Amino acid sequence: MLGKLLLFPVMGPINGLMWIGEQIQERTNTEFDAQENLHKQLLSLQLSFDIGELSEEEFEEREEELLLKIQALEEEAQLEAAALAAEENEEDEQEELEETYFIPVPEDAKVFAEALREKNQYEDNENLVLSP
Repeated sequence: MLGKLLLFPVMGPINGLMWIGEQIQERTNTEFDAQENLHKQLLSLQLSFDIGELSEEEFEEREEELLLKIQALEEEAQLEAAALAAEENEEDEQEELEETYFIPVPEDAKVFAEALREKNQYEDNENLVLSP
């Protein structure tokens, strides 16, 4: 018990990551199983039609339902992949913004730079006559 309390600051995040990994694996297996089951149902439907247990109309209706379910699963997987990619891009952009440093320019430096520009402007003009 004391060991768990002492190791909690180290093992807590590790256990959390392991739990997240298990959840991702479970969901992936469920989605894969769902798609695999739909393909098996489609194959079974085709075999039933070939044997003559189903009429052509009933086969086409049930086939269309199964194909729509398969298509919906594939579209959902593509949307999730796109969302993950967009999230990664957003994180990359955020990291780039965090790495950019801005150095504020004091007002005195701006005034000094303007005075230098004016001085250079007068030095370049040799024909300038200054009046007292």
